Amino acid sequence: MSEALGARDIRELVATGQASAVEICTDAITRIERVNPALNAFNLIAADRAIDRAREIDRTRASGGALGPLAGVPVVLKDNMCVRGMRTTASSKILDTFVPPYDATVTQRLEAAGAVIVAKANCDEFAMGSSNENSAYGPVRNPWALDCTPGGSSGGSAASVASACVPLALGSDTGGSIRQPASFCGVVGLKPTYGRVSRYGLLAFASSLDQIGPFSRSVGDAAAALSVLAGNDPMDSTSSMEPVPDFTSALSGKIDGVRVGVPRAFVSEGVDDVVRTAFDGALDTLRRSGATLVDIDLPHARYAIPVYYLVCTAEASSNLARYDGVKYGLRALSAKDDTLKTMYSRTRDQGFGAEVKRRIMLGTYVLSAGYYDAFYLKAQQVRTLLRRDYERAFERVDVVAMPTSPTPPFKLGEKTDDPLQMYLADIFTVSVNLAGLPGLSIPCGLAGRLPIGFQLIGKMFDEATILRVADAYERAAPWTRTAPTLS
Repeated sequence: MSEALGARDIRELVATGQASAVEICTDAITRIERVNPALNAFNLIAADRAIDRAREIDRTRASGGALGPLAGVPVVLKDNMCVRGMRTTASSKILDTFVPPYDATVTQRLEAAGAVIVAKANCDEFAMGSSNENSAYGPVRNPWALDCTPGGSSGGSAASVASACVPLALGSDTGGSIRQPASFCGVVGLKPTYGRVSRYGLLAFASSLDQIGPFSRSVGDAAAALSVLAGNDPMDSTSSMEPVPDFTSALSGKIDGVRVGVPRAFVSEGVDDVVRTAFDGALDTLRRSGATLVDIDLPHARYAIPVYYLVCTAEASSNLARYDGVKYGLRALSAKDDTLKTMYSRTRDQGFGAEVKRRIMLGTYVLSAGYYDAFYLKAQQVRTLLRRDYERAFERVDVVAMPTSPTPPFKLGEKTDDPLQMYLADIFTVSVNLAGLPGLSIPCGLAGRLPIGFQLIGKMFDEATILRVADAYERAAPWTRTAPTLS
């Protein structure tokens, strides 16, 4: 398989018989096995299952049966999404042997569309991290520079697309965990509106923030994937009833008259010069393509990081209480005189990594008696103000643009000893989750040999507009799309 092929290209080859799904699948698995020793991007390679699935698709085509919109397309799932009978760990020791008895809704929808799930991607443990260094199975490395982070928490998914192992991968985004790795790995990453894609079968981190979305090497492939994934699901009570358009039909290449809001004051501080230059260049490209740039204000955006790390840790504390060594997952070996409480404590101490423990403790603290009103309740009130800032901005503009990350990809180990600096890397992404909005990161340049991305944020359930603007930028962008040199 040519490494340049996208998801829609592969589907066309399979549908017309120019390539078999088995050939495509075999090529993807071969490349995964070749690059994984360097990248450490995959927790599990499902070769036998994938080949069997590809054979089914080839039989369907040979018999004249209808093929789905992703027929024969190899896809990687972040290892916090359930596939029946396939080990699913969230990159945590506490779930090292967990094999779910059911499929996530996104798994069902991908396979119904003809996609072939070939592997599970390494990630930060329980999706908690911005560098993919919190995995129980070791860090993922950036395909562009193996000494750098691919971003987190969906670093393995982003690296799998950037390294041309697969044209599509799924990640989850709680505070930037799709968009930031997309920026660091030079690919497209889409975080849909909260409720647009079902969370059923996603191992929860923070339930009011988590959202599943695709990585791809083109905006068109991201639109095609979202058309498959989106839609109401009775298994997820937060799933929206909003109608799902054909997102690919929105990609006209024309953005004349589109108003792009730029929060100049918010993005003026703490941004590396090379990122600022790339971002300004992207804005200029949008302007020359027909968009109108409008200065806007997001006055409460500077509070997004503390609000996010109060809300998400509180929800993590609640969600991860289920991992107690009783029903499934790791159970610590106990002495005869151990109490149930001791077994709980040992299991969690042995099963959870340092960052997960840190967030559970922070979340338990802010929910505790005497601190709930001062911290958690206040954070929810400021969250409302953040959402209102965006609502007011969208009265004047169609999309909001800002850098995805304030820096290019940083070195592995560079920020592990300073959690606050790691948290601040999410300054431009977390407010999108707090407000429940759709956001997309698209490559906009290089810092030497490392990719830079910028972010487009849309109104609720208006993924079509950010996809249209991103597609127009992709067609007009002047930057050189140099691929990683990883062989």
